[in-house]
Amino acid sequence: MQTTVALVEAPGKDFQLVDVELDDPREGEVLVRIVAAGLCHTDITMRSFLPAEMFPNVFGHEGTGVVEQVGPGVENVAVGDHVVLSFNSCQACSPCQEGIPAYCEQTLLLNYFGMRLDGSTTMSRDGATVFGSFFGQSSFSQHALVGAECCVVVDPELDLTRLAPFGCGYQTGVGTVLNVLQPGADDSLVVYGAGAVGLAAVAAAVAAGTGTVVAVDLQASRLAEAERLGATTLDASATEDVVAAVRELTGGGSSYAIDTTAVPAVVKQGLQGLRSRGTLVALGLGADEYPVDATDLLQGGKRLMSSLEGDSDPREMVPRMIQMRAEGTLDLDPLVTTYPFSEINTAVADVLAGKVVKPVLVW
Repeated sequence: MQTTVALVEAPGKDFQLVDVELDDPREGEVLVRIVAAGLCHTDITMRSFLPAEMFPNVFGHEGTGVVEQVGPGVENVAVGDHVVLSFNSCQACSPCQEGIPAYCEQTLLLNYFGMRLDGSTTMSRDGATVFGSFFGQSSFSQHALVGAECCVVVDPELDLTRLAPFGCGYQTGVGTVLNVLQPGADDSLVVYGAGAVGLAAVAAAVAAGTGTVVAVDLQASRLAEAERLGATTLDASATEDVVAAVRELTGGGSSYAIDTTAVPAVVKQGLQGLRSRGTLVALGLGADEYPVDATDLLQGGKRLMSSLEGDSDPREMVPRMIQMRAEGTLDLDPLVTTYPFSEINTAVADVLAGKVVKPVLVW
């Protein structure tokens, strides 16, 4: 079939709406009519990160929509189901069997290489290859050919526009708190970067009853959202010594920290702001290296680690977050600003400028 996509023609280029040919679903694939798709920094970063031979490319990995067709062997979804789309996984390797599919042994091939495992692509234009299958979906499209394992079926009464970020950004922030760190009433957590991932982490930490939750950012509007969610805030632009301020707010250093900025200097501050034996989880994508204060690290017994998708299994985490949303403990709907897909480049500019927290593109 023919469908319209937001295509990136070459590395670093803007998105442009063009028509492409989309295959019929094969074994284990689902055709989804996309209703909305969150715009994530990963979609923006990958425009310049991937090599030139992997273009033209269609990104998008926070899609929601309605199933229109299922391929052979698909049992977890049916035509007419409303779905939240997340990352793809093989469901057969050891990490998948252990319930941590973000670490699937086939994750690079299934989520980043722009093609099926057999080397074929799901899209073409005038007979030429178009790379897609991004996170198993490439949801910057009116229709997406999706791996069945990407699909989480949700109540058709729910607003798919508001649920779009649940497939990646919110899942990463919430999962890092609830699955990885699991802070308690005697702990403190400092979140560096109050964007969509950071604010989701803040909301989860408050919901979990964390003793002290601090959000650090440069922008007053984002700090205001963190305060709304229950955090103490620290304006880094107005603070001469962020490390000293963090230590004061947390009684000598935080138990845990999360970095969503990928700014090397901020990661270093986050480590220095930990108490002895504290843990920092780095979530941001973009930096090649992080500087480390070796003396502080070694003498403090501190730990720097990362997490993919908050160590989440979307089939468990997405419904869990939807339940938290219904209970009022994950009130992230106000973070969403919607844009028609025709304004995708405006949405990119706005989020990079900090004008909005979470752009969601709608058809």
